[in-house]
Amino acid sequence: MPNKLKAGIIGATGMVGQRFVALLENHPYFEPARLIASARSAGKTYAQALDGRWKLELELPDYAKNMPVYDAADINKAAEGLDLVFCAVDMKKDEIKALEDAYAKAEVAVFSNNSAHRHTPDVPMVIPEINPEHLELITAQRKRLGTKRGFIAVKPNCSIQSYVPHLTPLLDAGVEKLAVSTYQAISGAGKTFAEWPEMIDNVIPFIGGEEEKSEREPLRIWGSCDGSKIIDCEIPITSQCIRVPVTDGHLATVYVAFKNKNLTCEEIINRWYNFSGLPQKLNLPSAPAKFITYFDEENRPQTKLDRDLFNGMGVSAGRLRKDSTGIFDFKFIGLSHNTLRGAAGGGLLTAELAYRQGWI
Repeated sequence: MPNKLKAGIIGATGMVGQRFVALLENHPYFEPARLIASARSAGKTYAQALDGRWKLELELPDYAKNMPVYDAADINKAAEGLDLVFCAVDMKKDEIKALEDAYAKAEVAVFSNNSAHRHTPDVPMVIPEINPEHLELITAQRKRLGTKRGFIAVKPNCSIQSYVPHLTPLLDAGVEKLAVSTYQAISGAGKTFAEWPEMIDNVIPFIGGEEEKSEREPLRIWGSCDGSKIIDCEIPITSQCIRVPVTDGHLATVYVAFKNKNLTCEEIINRWYNFSGLPQKLNLPSAPAKFITYFDEENRPQTKLDRDLFNGMGVSAGRLRKDSTGIFDFKFIGLSHNTLRGAAGGGLLTAELAYRQGWI
């Protein structure tokens, strides 16, 4: 293995940034060389900047405690010597676009957890097992940005990973329509119960922007790449997104109709069982050995029991059955860990894939 690439984390003090800090400890490809945050944290050690706000159950890694925090806006200093950055900031979309563009133009590969660039035509939005070929957009993007090494790649919304993987091996059966409700953990808002006590014993039936993301982003993930842009697929999707009093894990109820009316529950489960992708073939460090796990028990998957499958990078399904009403053909439950597979872990896996494919 050659020398590790030097990685930075932009937004290192937030919940997803903290996940990156934890995941990069002793990573075989990437060395966490720089922690980057807002101007109010700059100049402090990471532990000082957090000021007791470490939100994960894991211990704060020793390597990070005394690392200095850099100002994200000071691109020259923050990006100096870095090969890649993971970006998870809480800013306005136009500000995020400008920030990520600036790091890419500084010849750094940017792996973004943010939504700002998810529909920029030449920016790949990737779930590595599903659409790794979309990384080919990097060539066109570099021409636009005028860079040799710098580029931006994004991961999709955390909630869609509770059902998009499950539908991917079924696409050739002709998905006619799809209805989804997601029941989303409070960590998706970057919160803990200590910070958000009004979520205890409560459900909030609205999450701003989530339904639009749930209905649009799968179409891009499943779309085809023509080298300079993605041509979205055309599947009608309707969704509802609900905040529930759970720490981590997004659960989805899914209703789907197919053109192929001969599809059976047994065939669907068999497709899930056998579905894997390039990360498994390449044995990437963050890749789950099994992408989709199906539970036969009628009361699984459960968020608390099953969100941590394969270190939170595996997704699960259960309660697959025919829709007796005839409105749809099948219905099932999906589950994914939102800050691992859905956020930091998904971004890290994309970076691992890009590294192995020679993009960085």
